Amino acid sequence: MDREDVGQEGETAPEDAPAAAGTTDASEASAEATETSAEGAPEAPEVSEAQAELAAQRELRARIEARKAEKAGPVTSGTKLSGAAADLLAAVRAVEGGSASGGAFFAPAPEPPRPTSPAETTARPPAPAAPAAPTAGAPAGVREVLARGGAPEALAGQVVGALGEQAAGALTEDPWRLLAVPGVRPEQADGFARALLGGACGPDDPRRAVALTVWLLDRAALQGHTALTVDEVAAGLARHRVPDPEKAVGTAVSEGAVLVFQEEDEAPREPDGDEEDETATEDAVPDEGQAEPALLGLDRYALAEESLADGLARLVRTVTPREWDGGELERAVGGHGLVLHTGGEAARAEPLELAATARERGLRVLVTVHDAERLTAEERASGTAVTLAALLSGTAGPGRDEEGALALDLLVVLDAPQLDVETGAMLVEALPDGCRLVLSGDPEVLGAAGPGAVFADALAARVCPRVASRRPDPGPLGELVSGVGVGELNQVEAPGKEVVIVPVRDAGEAVHRTVQLVADSVPRAFGLAPEQTRVITVGHGGSAGTRALNTALKQRLNPGPGRFGGYDPGDRVAYAPVPGRTVTGTVLGADAEGLRVRTGDGEVLVPKERVESALRHGWALTAHQAAGGRWPAVVVVLPGDAAPGLSRPWVYTAFGRAERHLSVVHGVDQALPRSVAEVLAPVRTTRLRPLLTALLTEPGEE
Repeated sequence: MDREDVGQEGETAPEDAPAAAGTTDASEASAEATETSAEGAPEAPEVSEAQAELAAQRELRARIEARKAEKAGPVTSGTKLSGAAADLLAAVRAVEGGSASGGAFFAPAPEPPRPTSPAETTARPPAPAAPAAPTAGAPAGVREVLARGGAPEALAGQVVGALGEQAAGALTEDPWRLLAVPGVRPEQADGFARALLGGACGPDDPRRAVALTVWLLDRAALQGHTALTVDEVAAGLARHRVPDPEKAVGTAVSEGAVLVFQEEDEAPREPDGDEEDETATEDAVPDEGQAEPALLGLDRYALAEESLADGLARLVRTVTPREWDGGELERAVGGHGLVLHTGGEAARAEPLELAATARERGLRVLVTVHDAERLTAEERASGTAVTLAALLSGTAGPGRDEEGALALDLLVVLDAPQLDVETGAMLVEALPDGCRLVLSGDPEVLGAAGPGAVFADALAARVCPRVASRRPDPGPLGELVSGVGVGELNQVEAPGKEVVIVPVRDAGEAVHRTVQLVADSVPRAFGLAPEQTRVITVGHGGSAGTRALNTALKQRLNPGPGRFGGYDPGDRVAYAPVPGRTVTGTVLGADAEGLRVRTGDGEVLVPKERVESALRHGWALTAHQAAGGRWPAVVVVLPGDAAPGLSRPWVYTAFGRAERHLSVVHGVDQALPRSVAEVLAPVRTTRLRPLLTALLTEPGEE
C-alpha cells in the first residue's frame, strides 16, 4: 500500500478536538434514520412499498398463528428444565392453559420500545412502525395525562402511535408503559410514574418489572439478539434497581409479556470457516446431558424464527430432486431445496451464472440484491434481478397467487448476511412448495442491521449443502480484503494507487483530508466524479462522524442554504424508507408535500413530516449502511477515537466496498491491525440454529 498524502499541499487542517468516543457505527445502525433522543422507530413512510411491507407482516403473523393453532400435541421444548427455568416455563404453560393472566400476551400489544440513543444501540428494529398520530390530533386525555406526569406534550403523537387510542387509560393504569414510546429512558418513565402515582410508586412495582423486562429484550434486539438468557435479563434488571430480579422475570413471564424457551441443542455452533473441515464438529460437542441455558424473548421474534425455520424445512422437504449437470453449485441446487453459497465479491458471479442456466432449463428464476445500485441496466430492464425490498412489497418481481405465494421455481438471494429474521421469515413464507432457495453471501461482512443471524445460523446448523466459492477477489484490493478476512492487515503492492494510506493527527485533519480526497485527489487521479466516491466512517456522532463529514462535504461539493429542511437540490442523501433499510440518492427538489429524491429504486417522495427522521446527508455513511453496496472509490475515515468501534468484520466490510480505489484516512495507529487480528464480531443470541437442527437433522445423524 502507498503511504502518502494525496491531498493538496500547503493547506492546514483545523485543530478540532477529537470526536467523542463511544459513538460507533455498530451503535448507530439502528438509528440510521433518526437523530434525536425522541426518535426511534420512525413512522412508516407514505409510499406503497412500506405499506405493502406492513400488510405482508400482518399477513405473516396471522398465517403463523393459524398454523400454530392447527398443530396437535403439546410443545415439547423445555422438558429438560429445572429450578428457576422450570418455574418460568410452568408460568408460560399456566398462561397458555388459561389458569394465569395472559392479557399482555394475548391482547393486541403495542410494539416494544424503540430506543435509539446513538451511543447505546447497535441494530435497528426491523419491522416498520405505524405512523404516529400528530400531536394536534392526539386525544385531549393523552395530553392531559402527559401534563400531569410532567412529560412534554410533544410526545402525545408518539404515545398514541405506540399505545393506540386508549393510551390515556393505559398510561393512567400503568405509567411505565411510557417505555413503549421511542426514545424514552427508564429514568424518565420512573419520573413520570412518580408524578402520577406519588407514594404508591416504588422500584419493586410489578408493572415496572414487566415494562423493564420487555424494554431490555427490545434493546437486545437492537444489538441483533432475538433472545437473552434469564441471567442476562436478571442482571439488566438489577442494574435498574429492581429489588428481586428473578422474581421480576417470573412476573413478566406469568403476565405473558415475554416468553421462555429451552432449546435442545443437537449441534454446537461452529465458527464459519472452511466447509470441508469436519473435525471441529467432534471437538466442539458438549458433554452429554449439558443443557443450553433458558432464554427469554419477545413473541414477535420468536414467531419469526419459528416461522423461518418451518419455512426452510418446508422447502427442503417439498423440492423434487433433479440431477443437474454443471459445477458444484448447480449440482447442489438441482438436488436440494436449500443451498448456501459463500464467497467474496468475485463469487457473486457464480449464483448469477446458476440463475442464467436455470432459466435455460425453463425454470421461473429471480435474483434479489440488497442495494438497488448493484443492479445493472440490463437486469433493471429485464426484471431478472430486483431488490429484496421491492420483491416483498410487490413493486417488482413476479406476482403472487391467491395464497400469496410468489410464482417462482428458484430464488437466488445475494447479500444474504444482510437478512434479518423477520425479513427472512416474510421471504420464505412467500415461496411456494417445491421452490429452490439459494442464500449467497460473504460470511465475513457485518451482519444484518436487525435482529437475528439468518445466514450464519443456517451455515452453522449444517442441515443443507454448503458450497464455498474458490474464486479469489482480484488485484491489490482483493488481496488486502482477503487478508483482513483471515485476521491479517497486509502491506500490498498497489502500483496503480489502488490502495493509499493518508495519515492524520486528529479528527479535524481527518475531515479536512477526506474532503480533499473526494473533491480533488480521487477525481484527478482516477477520473471519477465526486458522486462515485463514498466515504465510510465508524459512527454518526463525533468530530469525524457522518454528521461532521457530510456537513463539510456539502459545503465543498454542493453549498447551499438548505432551504428544504436542511437540503438543497443536488445533495447526496441516505434515505430510510423503513427502519434499517438505507438507500442512497440525490435530492431533485421539493414541493408542498415533501422532498423528491432520485434513488436506485426510482424517484421517491419523502413526506415533509418525515424528512427530519428518515433522511440524512449521504456523502458519508456508516459501514452498516454501506454493507450491501459497492462504489468505484471509497474513503474510509479512521480518526483516533474510532478505535473502540473497530473490529475485523467492520474493517473487512468497509475496505471491501471499494471497486477501483481505497483511501484510508488513518489516525488510529496500531489499533487498526490489532482490531483486524483480535476483535471479532459479538456473537448474537438467537434460536434459529437449534430450531433448524431439530427440524432437519435425521435420527442418528448427530
